Amino acid sequence: MAGRYNYDPNPFDDGDEVNPFADQGAGIKGTSKTNKSGGSFYTSSAPSAPSARLSPLPHERADYYDWNGSSDIPLDSTADLKKKEKELKAKEADLKRREEIVKRKEEAAARAGIVLEEKNWPSFFPIIHHDIANEIPIHLQKLQYVAFTTYLGLVFCLFWNVIAVTAAWIKGEDAQIWFLAVIYFILGVPLGYVLWYRPLYRVFRSESAFRFGWFFLFYCLHIAFVVFAAVAPPVVFKGKSLAGILSAVDIVSDQAIVGIFYFIGFGLFCLEALLSVWVIQQVYMYFRGSGRAAEMRREGAR
Repeated sequence: MAGRYNYDPNPFDDGDEVNPFADQGAGIKGTSKTNKSGGSFYTSSAPSAPSARLSPLPHERADYYDWNGSSDIPLDSTADLKKKEKELKAKEADLKRREEIVKRKEEAAARAGIVLEEKNWPSFFPIIHHDIANEIPIHLQKLQYVAFTTYLGLVFCLFWNVIAVTAAWIKGEDAQIWFLAVIYFILGVPLGYVLWYRPLYRVFRSESAFRFGWFFLFYCLHIAFVVFAAVAPPVVFKGKSLAGILSAVDIVSDQAIVGIFYFIGFGLFCLEALLSVWVIQQVYMYFRGSGRAAEMRREGAR
């Protein structure tokens, strides 16, 4: 058995050290050795060379942050912080002073009976102050809403009158009637608000008896104008500048489409007149029934 197998008596012997960086071109010589039991085995030998070990690489610092560079972060000094704090306190004191001034003015206006009105209607382009739900007493809100409807009705009647007269002008009527219709619209819309609707709004808000007379005077003029426009007699206003019944009958025989526009205008003026008569009747009943008439007489006597 010993003659058949060649084995190393000391399997843990590393043998000669081999330098991996030695010359690989040199020939490798082998020698035969005989072990103690009579078996032979072959060992290789390389040219002797000095042993060498790999030296570790030097440590390098990662360049994620420039340790030698300067940072540009501004750091306020204590003096700057105190200065800014003083400025903020001064601004706060100024705002408080202005708030107190505005508050005193509002209180003085409230004591004097002056109501500060903020424009809030219409919502997309506020031009007037209008808040029936919050400023008018509940028992007068319905009447105020109907009065506001008559004002909007006046605006729509005058606007439709411009459309009807424009159609007549296109069909060959005199251009002067168109200019008159535009003048009615430009003057009627703001005057209606200033002369009778806003006085009624303020009367119902403060329930002042003296202002009822102003409303009755100009609202009667409003009703008279609407009735006159519905009839449209050619005595004061030029020709067919108002879309009333007489103008509609006169023009429908020659121009049927324009005549229809005039008849629609006549119907709108009639509806406006009926609503206006109802409003002034209800306002007068409230004026007499609430004792405002006697109060107004006493104020007139003083």
